[in-house]
Amino acid sequence: MGRAKSATPDMADLTLDELRPLLAAQIAASAMFDGWSDTALVAAAEGSGIDPDVARLAFPGGAMDMIEAWIATIDAAMVKALPAEKLAVMKVRERIRALVLFRLEAMAGLEESLRRAHSVMAMPQNLRRALAIGWRSADLMWRQAGDTATDYNHYTKRTLLGGIYAATLAIFVDDDSEGKAATHAFLDRRIEGIMRFEKAKARLLDPQRDHFSMVRFLGRLRYPAR
Repeated sequence: MGRAKSATPDMADLTLDELRPLLAAQIAASAMFDGWSDTALVAAAEGSGIDPDVARLAFPGGAMDMIEAWIATIDAAMVKALPAEKLAVMKVRERIRALVLFRLEAMAGLEESLRRAHSVMAMPQNLRRALAIGWRSADLMWRQAGDTATDYNHYTKRTLLGGIYAATLAIFVDDDSEGKAATHAFLDRRIEGIMRFEKAKARLLDPQRDHFSMVRFLGRLRYPAR
């Protein structure tokens, strides 16, 4: 009988694309103390039994590559933990809330790493990429929530959610309330705002809704309704 295959992957056999998510969480943990730096990368590599030079090859773009990989691991974990069929039994606002809260919980304890990530992403040379990363996460959340819009609603929903998520993260990093209650309350208010906006937009754009008609208005002036 041959030897059973180990469930633990041989790091030497992994591709750079496979190494990236394995290292991302470790780098995020090290970034609390060392920032999104080569020092954090080396600490993560050595802690995972990976040659630091190989780890560097996985993140040729430096800090932004590391941050993007970390966010991608949160995206993937969110999809796995909250599949569309599980969310389908909830109301839309509950779906969005569950998705955002999952992301916050995934970053709990790493607030300093998140704060430092925001500083890197806010640099002028990184803004375009940071916006693309944020858009991708917002798009993924709406897709998990069951949104299939392909018209301008596709863009307005993602823009709104992206803004709310970014604002919630800004509260989250400095929130020392019990159980992050202040962050949760902030998020609930913002989601309620989205829902009100969507309802108002739906009423405004409803093709069945009566719109103002000058002819009908003048007719009523001449022949008032009894």
